[in-house]
Amino acid sequence: MITLTGIGYDVHRFAPGRPLVLGGVSIPHPLGLDGHSDADVLIHAIADAILGAMGEKDIGHHFPNTDPAYRGISSVELLKHVVHLLAEAGGRLVNLDSSLIAEAPKIGPHLDRMREILASAVGLPPKRIGIKATTNEGMGFIGRAEGIAAFAVATILLPTDATL
Repeated sequence: MITLTGIGYDVHRFAPGRPLVLGGVSIPHPLGLDGHSDADVLIHAIADAILGAMGEKDIGHHFPNTDPAYRGISSVELLKHVVHLLAEAGGRLVNLDSSLIAEAPKIGPHLDRMREILASAVGLPPKRIGIKATTNEGMGFIGRAEGIAAFAVATILLPTDATL
């Protein structure tokens, strides 16, 4: 087996009339995130990190926003599919680490539930999933509370002869 690492990034702007979903958790907030699916930036970044570690194309290639099948879909389901692709290649996820960047809402009260949902979706113990939250100190589009961004790093193991 070889150890590979991938990085993922996602960002979505706020939009009225949508629920705010982060890490699979619905969070009370007057605005949700704009997107074709539930626009869960944390899960999108994590999925891209796993796909990147595999040498695969990004989440938009696998789940295009032009496909009505993915309209409003829970990003947890998309993440499960990405983990399934990894398993089909003979690989497994070893560790996830991530950061959410948002001025509002407060993320801290929801971190444990996010970790539980992600652990269930990817088959890792919660201790192998890092989720941190920070602000952008009032700077830029995040600082103006126009949206939320997330970064993620995934470590995977793949057989040395894996063909993806």
